[in-house]
Amino acid sequence: GPCTECSCSSGKEPDKDPSHTKKKENGDGLCVPKIFFGTRTHKQITQISRELKRTAYSCVPMTILSSRDYTCIHPVVSNSSNRNEMCVELLEGKQGKSCSYFHGVHKLSEHHALQSASRVYQAWDIEDLVSLGRKLRACPYFTARELMVGADIVFCPYNYLLDPQIRESMDIKLKDQVVILDEAHNIEDCARESVSYGVSESQLRAAREELDFMVNNNIRQKHHEPLRAVCCSLI
Repeated sequence: GPCTECSCSSGKEPDKDPSHTKKKENGDGLCVPKIFFGTRTHKQITQISRELKRTAYSCVPMTILSSRDYTCIHPVVSNSSNRNEMCVELLEGKQGKSCSYFHGVHKLSEHHALQSASRVYQAWDIEDLVSLGRKLRACPYFTARELMVGADIVFCPYNYLLDPQIRESMDIKLKDQVVILDEAHNIEDCARESVSYGVSESQLRAAREELDFMVNNNIRQKHHEPLRAVCCSLI
């Protein structure tokens, strides 16, 4: 079964053990490290989970971490251009609304199709999770994160492992775990992308107009004037 009481998932410093296996805190059994399997694209995860299905390991507890772009099924949020912000707002219940899909996470995470206890467990991909989530009216995004606790293998795009901000927000702890990077020659590009940002000329013009308005209306002029100068020089 999934190891929940071990040093690697509790975040505590494990005792140095000469046999290189972490013992559970209660002394019996061994804690197996998780395998984090990073790929370049979401599409490759689908291919890999298909391959996993064909092996003797298809019944190993697993999860796939991916963005809300692929896993949000809320009718309003999933059609919005900024899913992350809308999702967070809904969960904070600012307008007295909440997300019923989020509250159904346990229905999905405990479902027999995703759990190995019932012996019908099969490796799955994001599409399987999303279609099951639609059926059960439960959020696939948060289910995938919850399943990480008991998973032996976690599939995700490279940047989930490389980008410290994503690692922190997804609660990914790589210490004492196994990390596999598929097609690792792409790592440099991915690392560059994660610290790069693209901006279009129309965005710059829109920003300059807003800053003009701020400056002309004496709103924090000394902060907005230098920003306007940067926009102008870039344009």
